[in-house]
Amino acid sequence: MSGIKEVAALAGVSISTVSNVLNGTKYVSPELAERVEKAVKALNYEVNPIAASMKSRKSGVIGVITEDLCGVFYPYLVRGINEVAEEKGYRLMISDINGKKEKIPPVERELELFQRLLASRVDGIIFTSSISGVENKYFLELKRMAENKYKKTPIVSLERDLTMIGIDSVYFDGLVNAQTAVGHLADCGCRKICHISGPPGLQIAQERIAGYRKCLNDRGLELDEESMIAYGDYTHGSGYRCMEKLLDEVPDLDGVFCSNDQMAIGALRVLKERGKAVPEEVKLIGYDDVFVSSIVEPPLSTIHIQKNAAGRKAAEILFDRIGHPEKRELAVGIKLESRLVVRRSTVAGAEENWDLNDW
Repeated sequence: MSGIKEVAALAGVSISTVSNVLNGTKYVSPELAERVEKAVKALNYEVNPIAASMKSRKSGVIGVITEDLCGVFYPYLVRGINEVAEEKGYRLMISDINGKKEKIPPVERELELFQRLLASRVDGIIFTSSISGVENKYFLELKRMAENKYKKTPIVSLERDLTMIGIDSVYFDGLVNAQTAVGHLADCGCRKICHISGPPGLQIAQERIAGYRKCLNDRGLELDEESMIAYGDYTHGSGYRCMEKLLDEVPDLDGVFCSNDQMAIGALRVLKERGKAVPEEVKLIGYDDVFVSSIVEPPLSTIHIQKNAAGRKAAEILFDRIGHPEKRELAVGIKLESRLVVRRSTVAGAEENWDLNDW
């Protein structure tokens, strides 16, 4: 098998020149670069990735931690991350917090995944934290772990704003988005609006509950949190169970805001089974705007979240940190805008709003 010495000899250049061409570490004239490339092709030379990573101290891999890879939301984020990673010649190492059958507390599971990725010497980590109700010292500990003396590994938070403690973040305004969703139901004439939330221990669920609560209070609408809020786990099955509970406890409800589209689809099934016309009797709105929301019957009104763009932006920030480790600037925080998508689950006769690009 040919080595770098043979490539240098055939191209008539030094070994360092071959290395600079292959790794892009220093400028090489177009003429010399072309000679090296021809020699590489002629000898069918392949760079040893392990040796290259040991020399450059870069693995060519970034870690990604998701909350639930089997859901219909997180694959969009991962696809956006992967698009940028491929452009940079990187691979992903994906870890899923819900991917282990044993009942491990989320804090322990998340820490375990961070430790594994750092032990694998990934060049950076993008993570969606499922942890709520913890002090900032938990995230400071994650940051400390990533900035050890052997390798300072940049990390980026997705969905949660952690810029105040020095962690780059790409996130959405869950409180405002929830207000928009509930406000739309109120504008459509709903007066008794219930909420199907995610687990109460998650920050993103807490933000959406806060937005729901604020909108009802601002508009002077009834709010009994014990009977009008049901807690699911972002699956369609939990949406189904929560909708059953709400109909049993609040039979005269006329609007439902679901914390994601999957739960809204489960809720829609119950409404159909119980003979509730949507949107004539009950208006239903989801959150995320995943592809299935536009093809159920009736199609779901929802809050469109820039999922793919969020993954891309997080990756762009991460690779900027990887490429410029000397930077010591403040943490970058990017809040992506969202928008209301109106379909026939809230407005009869609304125009079809299909987005086939996400399929």
